[in-house]
Amino acid sequence: MVTLLDKFRRYIRENKLVQPGERVLLTVSGGVDSMVMLSLFVGAGYDIGVAHCNFQLRGAESEEDEVLVENEAKRYGVPFYNRRFDTRSEMERTGESVQMAARRLRYDWFNTLCSEEGYAAIAIAHQADDSIETFFINLLRGTGLKGLTGISVVRGRVIRPLLFASRKEITDYAIANKVPYREDSSNRSTKYLRNKVRLGLVPRIREINPRFTDTMRLNISRLTDAQLFINHGIEKLRDRVIETRNGAAIVHTERIDPEFPVSFVIFELLNSAYGFKGDVIDAMCRTLDEGTSGRRFYSRDYVAWVDRQEIVVEPIATDDPCTVEVERGASKAYCGNSVLYLEWTDVDSVASYSQPENVALIDADQLSFPLTLRRWQEGDAFVPIGMEGHKKVSDFLIDAKVSVPEKQRQFVLTSQGEIVWLVGRRLDDRFKITDKTENILKITREII
Repeated sequence: MVTLLDKFRRYIRENKLVQPGERVLLTVSGGVDSMVMLSLFVGAGYDIGVAHCNFQLRGAESEEDEVLVENEAKRYGVPFYNRRFDTRSEMERTGESVQMAARRLRYDWFNTLCSEEGYAAIAIAHQADDSIETFFINLLRGTGLKGLTGISVVRGRVIRPLLFASRKEITDYAIANKVPYREDSSNRSTKYLRNKVRLGLVPRIREINPRFTDTMRLNISRLTDAQLFINHGIEKLRDRVIETRNGAAIVHTERIDPEFPVSFVIFELLNSAYGFKGDVIDAMCRTLDEGTSGRRFYSRDYVAWVDRQEIVVEPIATDDPCTVEVERGASKAYCGNSVLYLEWTDVDSVASYSQPENVALIDADQLSFPLTLRRWQEGDAFVPIGMEGHKKVSDFLIDAKVSVPEKQRQFVLTSQGEIVWLVGRRLDDRFKITDKTENILKITREII
């Protein structure tokens, strides 16, 4: 009988995840997946260390997770590294969601540990069901083929050696081998989309197809192969379609075979290399089809515009205002290293007017569309909520002790030239919710 340990050894060998003599840093939360991963690495005889992050978000649960992981590392006689993060303060400082802040904090620390302690790889305990859930999450949010390829086995120094195993196989191994683990209570909450997929959607599909995990694992493998084939074709096409001129990339769309799905090819050319999002590229292609010019399109680090049948892409200049129009009814807008999610609702749907700085509740009836999203400029002034007079944005940022790099990334949302929101920091008092408000525009800023 082939055991989970046998499959584990074979999966690492076939995917060349660990080379002879390399040390591996295991990221262990205390949950069943990571605790089983620790047991398998020990059983397979690898040279490992254990890293545990305590994000201090779940009170006593977080402390008990930390104790369990430390005790298991000691029992196995492997190095243990622990870091406590003030995650809530970090969220308030950056405007990131809890998931984004925790992800950035832990990977920064993991990479530092690798450099300081000599680890060649960082092992993450994602398993087959996690990859399947990612497939459905991306499908529900809207995605291209790349978003349907699940979780990658290798990305840089990060490896995922459990993607061959289902959640049931891992849990069965833990029970049979008396591997201790803890259950995160947040995994039972349907507040998060992943849990809605895990607890609601997947069980219903599994009722229809009991071999759902195996079927989806095969589907994702085929989609991954298709994406690899596309990547190879796109790289061949890139040399023929894209020309570099004076530091700019010129995409000659007329060189794309008209028998190809041209918008798809443009997406593949611009998404991975320059970071343009799918909805931005869709708007770019519409502009191309209409034969209009002048509108500029932004990714985090690049700006693009259409010039006849060419798309010109270059790095964003420091003095570029990065102006983007936000139409009535829009659900998403990009500004610098952030994405804004827009939710249109009525006042009765808002549970609390008290919101963190990365969320703005705006009286929608006070707005004139389209709104304008741009970098702040010298001379900009607004009325910070709670104040009566105007204050220069430059003075506000100085008082808030905002660093120079953060100032360069600061955006404002305006309506007919008036600042509505100093994005991620302060709402203008003239656009706040009052007892006369009926319709609300809720905007949430997340770092990308």
